[in-house]
Amino acid sequence: MTEIDWANWAATDVPDGTRLPETQIELVRPANACSARAVLFDFDGTLSLIRSGWVDVMVPMMVELLMALDTGEDEADIEHIVRQFVERLTGKQTIYQMIEFASQVARRGGTPLEPLAYKHMYLDRLWERIKDRVEGLKQGRIAREEMLVPGSLALLDALKARGLKIFLASGTDEKFAAAEAELLGVTPYVEGKVYGAIDDYKNYSKRMVIQRIVAENDIRDAQLLGFGDGYVEIEDVKAAHGVAVGVATDEPSCQDIDAWKRKRLILAGADVIIPNYLEHEALLAHLFATPATAG
Repeated sequence: MTEIDWANWAATDVPDGTRLPETQIELVRPANACSARAVLFDFDGTLSLIRSGWVDVMVPMMVELLMALDTGEDEADIEHIVRQFVERLTGKQTIYQMIEFASQVARRGGTPLEPLAYKHMYLDRLWERIKDRVEGLKQGRIAREEMLVPGSLALLDALKARGLKIFLASGTDEKFAAAEAELLGVTPYVEGKVYGAIDDYKNYSKRMVIQRIVAENDIRDAQLLGFGDGYVEIEDVKAAHGVAVGVATDEPSCQDIDAWKRKRLILAGADVIIPNYLEHEALLAHLFATPATAG
């Protein structure tokens, strides 16, 4: 697959797929998961909605700090610049957005903090946005289903029933991803630990997780199925010759396909695009159809 220039992805055309009859499932490329033995899920936006709206925390924080440098730039122009690199790096660990932000501070003559300091500043602000969701889940005031992409647990049940090993790899810090997966009832489905970001970011990536899963479980080409809402996990699953399902859900309602996500996921190599898991039976029937029954 051709490497995508993510800085200019918006100008790239994507193919139109075909809809699986009477569903919202878009078939972009031929895909068959009959040989799959393992399934990899991204977490935030793919299963969990706890951190939905994080962009509206990160971008204003960065704009605020850049405006404080008093460079004379228009706020709208700064916001455009910030949104561009935040979008470009979405799907990678949060620290990469903070590394780019630190470079933006330096370009304007400021003395940037360490990227990790900016990351912790952002996480503090994000916590203010999501703490009621987390506490609501802990106390039972909020049902798990309200904070999951619709149909998530039913899909996990169906995949487990097929004997597939399920793995979870998140760009969110590992301790948070693990705790939130537990709150949402996802942990019992997962093989081993929940993989997440660490401060030593150079020693963690979703690709490294995939390589470890493949090596430790003797997974071969075409034996991996992946679900994700970001381009990184889709690219990484395709690099492992797996089948990739792009979850282009329009958060927070998660009822329709988000056009922005759809385009990025298709460019990354997604074989199928879905808005949620409410039609998981039709999706799995297609992905696991034998050649004689595939439609």
